[in-house]
Amino acid sequence: MEKHNLTVVREFILKGITSHPELQTPLFGLFLIMYMSTLVGNLGMVNLTKVDHSLQTPMYFFLRHLALSDLGYSTAVGPKMLVNFVVDQNAISYYFCDTQLAFFLLFISCELFILSAMAYDHYMAICNPLLYSVIMSQRVCWLLVAMPYLYGTFLCLLINIKIFTLPFCGYNVISHFYCDSLPLLSLLCSNTHEIEVITLILAAFDLLSSLLIILVSYLLILIAILRMKSAEGRHKAFSTCGSHLTAVIVFYGTLCAAQVQSLLGH
Repeated sequence: MEKHNLTVVREFILKGITSHPELQTPLFGLFLIMYMSTLVGNLGMVNLTKVDHSLQTPMYFFLRHLALSDLGYSTAVGPKMLVNFVVDQNAISYYFCDTQLAFFLLFISCELFILSAMAYDHYMAICNPLLYSVIMSQRVCWLLVAMPYLYGTFLCLLINIKIFTLPFCGYNVISHFYCDSLPLLSLLCSNTHEIEVITLILAAFDLLSSLLIILVSYLLILIAILRMKSAEGRHKAFSTCGSHLTAVIVFYGTLCAAQVQSLLGH
């Protein structure tokens, strides 16, 4: 169906997480604690891995960039979401919405592939310990980190240019708590089939390819652990992978929950 009443949209209204006023204060407190914990934890990790010379290893190099990407997309969404809990109208300007979506896409895609790089790093450390220092050189580590940042930049530019160069209709209410691509597409006046297909293909590629790398890496790690005769060696291998597996489960779980909410709102 054609959309009419083309107007210049200068701001959007975010629906937020809840429409119940009695939940605004407790949710504000909860998310403030979560965001401050994320801020302090990630900044602490970045500083610690920079100043402590004993942590100048590939594992902590990837962990530092994982902390930076986590801090990036949390800051893209968190502060504005907290402000919306205490104001009457959840308005966000056109350009701020564009910027928020760009940084969210950049850092969320970076985190996906940095998690994959960490899984590959664990695989090399456990399955090829003698060649580990040769294969996981500083140059290789920088390459494995630079590629997600470059891809994330390409991704956010492509999606944002496709969305924000198209005209919006007069209705400017976004059915989400931040500027996400799918809710924004429903507000466009022109045919959105092309950008919808591009968005879904890229999202599927990001999730499936990064998850496939992680699953294959851990399958090979599990096979290597089962072949170990030393109980101490098995324990060390499991402890090395434990924190990364926890991060993977939490990240993918949170990402899937956010996407489900976005799809339901859309």
